[in-house]
Amino acid sequence: MSPRHAARFVALNCGAIPEHLLESELFGHSRGAFTGATADKRGLFEEADGGTLLLDEVGDLPLALQVKLLRVLQEGEIRRVGDSRARRVDVRVLAATARDLEQDTAGGRFREDLYYRLNVVRIHIPPLRERPEDLAALVASLLERIVRRTGKPVTLAPEALAAIRVCPWPGNVRELENALERAVVLSPDGMIRDVGLGAAAPAAPVERGVGTPTLAAALRDAEREAIQRALAATGGNRRDAAKILGISVRSLFYKLRNADLERA
Repeated sequence: MSPRHAARFVALNCGAIPEHLLESELFGHSRGAFTGATADKRGLFEEADGGTLLLDEVGDLPLALQVKLLRVLQEGEIRRVGDSRARRVDVRVLAATARDLEQDTAGGRFREDLYYRLNVVRIHIPPLRERPEDLAALVASLLERIVRRTGKPVTLAPEALAAIRVCPWPGNVRELENALERAVVLSPDGMIRDVGLGAAAPAAPVERGVGTPTLAAALRDAEREAIQRALAATGGNRRDAAKILGISVRSLFYKLRNADLERA
């Protein structure tokens, strides 16, 4: 077990903090460094001193901050915004990202030297679409957590799990959890029959094999319609549409490309 296991663990989602606040968040600032800096503030590197700092979505760091992060990793010291004094820190850094950093490095969007500095021990977690055998256990665990949080017990119908298995889930676990939580909230009778709507509308009987779409095709059509409705409701604002759909903006862009709706 790591000697840091009992020390502090600090996490930061690099994509969730505005760029102009990221440097202060990571390295801290001195009083008077900028408007509103009324007191000295320790950054997350100092908070995690002796322990571990997780930089989630590290691929979203702006290039200017990538340079400063590289210096911290190499020199083991930080400098608060507005301060001339360097401070020693001893931090184990974990970095996670859904981006292809090799591709970003080749395209100049991520520093090559920082990439190799971070890429010491690499753990690759395949996307959900590549490990369908994990979905049943993952869905059960997520539903247990959601039910505990919402206080609303539910049962997942077999057809809903079948639909989950064929979805590509470009947003991976976060997208799946959002879809499940939405289904729990919208389920009128405690039975989740459709992950997108919470309860499936009764279907008109059809003759077997005649005009019956595949499940994958039906899901694509339903997703396309949901996206179009969300975009119409928001006047084409994709960020607001993503909020309505319960997915990230990045996932919405992915779905727009796959559904040939980029000009929507």
